[in-house]
Amino acid sequence: MRRIAFLLAGLALVSASLPLFSQQAILDAHIKGAFRKPAQNGWVFVHLEGTPFDMGFQHGYLLATEIEDAEKAVVLEQTRGGTKDWKFFRDAARDMMWPHIEPQYREELQGIAEGLRAKGAKLDIWDVVALNAFCEWDYYVKEYDRQHRGAAHASPALPEHCSAFVATGSYTKDGKVIIAHNDWTSYLEGPRWTIIFDLAPARGQRMLMDGFPGAIHSADDFGINSAGIMITETTLSHFSGYDPNGIPEFVRARKAMQYAASIDDFARIMKAGNNGGYANTWLVADRKTNEIASLELGLKNVTLLRKSDGYFVGSNFPADPKLVKEETNFNVKDMANSANARHVRWEQLMAQYKGQIDVAAAQRFLADHYDTFEKKEDADERTLCGHIDLSPRGGPPWQPPYGAAGAVQNKVADATMAGRMSFTAAAGHACGLNFKATEYLRKRPGFSWEKSLLRDMDAYPWTTFSIAR
Repeated sequence: MRRIAFLLAGLALVSASLPLFSQQAILDAHIKGAFRKPAQNGWVFVHLEGTPFDMGFQHGYLLATEIEDAEKAVVLEQTRGGTKDWKFFRDAARDMMWPHIEPQYREELQGIAEGLRAKGAKLDIWDVVALNAFCEWDYYVKEYDRQHRGAAHASPALPEHCSAFVATGSYTKDGKVIIAHNDWTSYLEGPRWTIIFDLAPARGQRMLMDGFPGAIHSADDFGINSAGIMITETTLSHFSGYDPNGIPEFVRARKAMQYAASIDDFARIMKAGNNGGYANTWLVADRKTNEIASLELGLKNVTLLRKSDGYFVGSNFPADPKLVKEETNFNVKDMANSANARHVRWEQLMAQYKGQIDVAAAQRFLADHYDTFEKKEDADERTLCGHIDLSPRGGPPWQPPYGAAGAVQNKVADATMAGRMSFTAAAGHACGLNFKATEYLRKRPGFSWEKSLLRDMDAYPWTTFSIAR
């Protein structure tokens, strides 16, 4: 801790008593080897390396503008309802989460805060921790409200996110593993969820993942590591449950991506200290063994399934009957529900393309507009390429405070790409449709609260990214 205290004192840039060349020497020491590339087809690529503190400092320093901007969007969404202000989340980050974050990730988070400060940003460590937890705050608030005001006043059902699959063996064109995912979120966050992180930590595996500015984990959780583990997930719909004494999900997700060398490793790390935050069906592949897995991770119920031939799909549907009954209010029989409709579509595509699934096919799947409930092409909330903004129904849980929402970016990797530490990604809708904020707000004036931060989200071509050599 004395080392961290020294660094924190020094990196205020630094002390007025230090000469400018000493300040620059300290800065150079912490950003050595790190860099960012100019934006490419909507994505910003950053390479971070070294100790946890150094990687965090590089992150905060190189992405300061993006982090400040992203934090504004997160604050607006989290505080829109008026029942919780940003101080509530900062205090929870400090008092509830911080004691359960292990030292290496505390150091990285502190590094981000110091890198931001070196660039003149006003955010501090508790802003950074609260930002990292943005995917699990809804879970915490729901439990907090239940405990403090009773179940009748608890927060509404949590929104659905993401479509994904993983396949291997007789289902893929080359018989090897392939994984794909598109991120569903609000269009406030979506255009900002476009960082490609190339992480080379002093300990653990090299990682290539997509991510959100300021977050130490992917947050929508697509990534590959140098041990051959390929990871993604989709959230569990209508889930309830949160343990404030557990380890934050963003810590476990990052640790699993950094240290897992097998499916067993991944499951063990994700289950240890599970707090129920951001409850997901995790889809995992091991390119070394050609095996795939589904880890349905509730708070009370956890199911790990594995296959060496077959597939797993995700579209926010909970599968285990016990989990459905005990931890959700999800209606598995409602075929008009987005999660169920997309599940049906995944099953159709897996059967139709058995033996033919490759990167090109996966890219088409993520752009798919077939609504299985309506039985026609209709870009809406029930299609794999989600367009909640185009749906005439809207409806919960995507009414205010969520506003415009849907699929916002896409990623695919097969075993060959993972072996080269690369994947292909498309920012915006994979189908090619663009979202225009001004036009949307003109048609939906009820969402004018988004106006100050809602931006256009153009669809970009698929682009391949690889780790820096």
